[in-house]
Amino acid sequence: MNRRDILRLITSTPAFAMPMLLRADEQSFKRVILVELAGANDGLNTLIPTLDDNYFRLRPTLAVKAPQRIDLNDGLAIHHSLKALMPVWEQRQLAWIQGLGYPQPNRSHFKSISLWETGSDGNSQRRNGWLTHAIEHQLGRNIHDPHGISMVENLNVFASGSGRWMSMTSPEQFLKTTLPATDDATEINRSMSAVKRRIAELELSLHGITQKMQTNPPGANIRGTELGPQLQQVIRMIRAGFDTPVYRIQLSGFDTHEYQQDRHSHLLEQLAMALRGFQQALQADGEWNNTVIMTYSEFGRRAAENHSAGTDHGTAAPHLVMGGAVRGGIYSESPSLEGLGKQDDPVHTMDYRSLYCAILEGWFNINNHTFRQFRDSRLQQLFS
Repeated sequence: MNRRDILRLITSTPAFAMPMLLRADEQSFKRVILVELAGANDGLNTLIPTLDDNYFRLRPTLAVKAPQRIDLNDGLAIHHSLKALMPVWEQRQLAWIQGLGYPQPNRSHFKSISLWETGSDGNSQRRNGWLTHAIEHQLGRNIHDPHGISMVENLNVFASGSGRWMSMTSPEQFLKTTLPATDDATEINRSMSAVKRRIAELELSLHGITQKMQTNPPGANIRGTELGPQLQQVIRMIRAGFDTPVYRIQLSGFDTHEYQQDRHSHLLEQLAMALRGFQQALQADGEWNNTVIMTYSEFGRRAAENHSAGTDHGTAAPHLVMGGAVRGGIYSESPSLEGLGKQDDPVHTMDYRSLYCAILEGWFNINNHTFRQFRDSRLQQLFS
């Protein structure tokens, strides 16, 4: 096996760490779907503080007026483009977590998304994905398939020195993947021996996934230009019997520095239609109660609009959590638009790692984890 073969192995095959075996039963297990709103979603025009005069003062042209919003309660509304999610809200299976952020916020897309995906802040940086260790070692059940699957290329949120974390754009990718052959009679050194063992593990992993996907599990017709196809593949893998506890998908385009109004409305509509279609498919399959969906983004947008009919990089923002076991409602508090922080940014009212803690403890029943210090009583009732 030469240098070219090694490079081809690294760049052309899905990312795995250990072999995967087929599950012998058809039991369903809990899972979480991480939805990245890439580019930084504008939280103030997503979950709207309708009774705050400062909101309208800071956004004379971008503020969402009454005809373009849907009231949730006294003082809060959602952008009308999210209307597809209203049935889930009315069933009390959708929660909004307000004011999520972290100390010493960073406004770099690359840096801040890295902080969110590892559970870090502006004072210190962790190396591994925020849930990788807990899922690998503390879930309380054997995982035969990947621990996590990303439907986009990068594996930042799944960074780990162990476990089975992978990325792919479609399950068909595995049916076409081949690995370089090795010469069993030649063993140059310990490193080459490790590479050969690695190839053997990958072959077994590919075989397991191939067997499941060759059953040709049905997909689902989910609308949404970018998210729809990703969620259709997730449905296929769930129907194929994957026991994977974490999936990650991405909707891009939220960096709305200019001409935000129509762009943001279109993105929120895609998000709502795709998540609603996914929820309906899961409900039909009897998997909705086993699934939690949560959004995340590198930061929010500035409270004040800019001179290009858009908003610049900010800090705190709300995110949604939905699922059959979610107790819907409004959690935490809206950031004040009077006592703004530096550069006119709202100050976060809840550390985003409190949500991570709630997911690990309230959903996966993992209590001994990295984010225990961020446990927040306001999220104790998030899951039934």
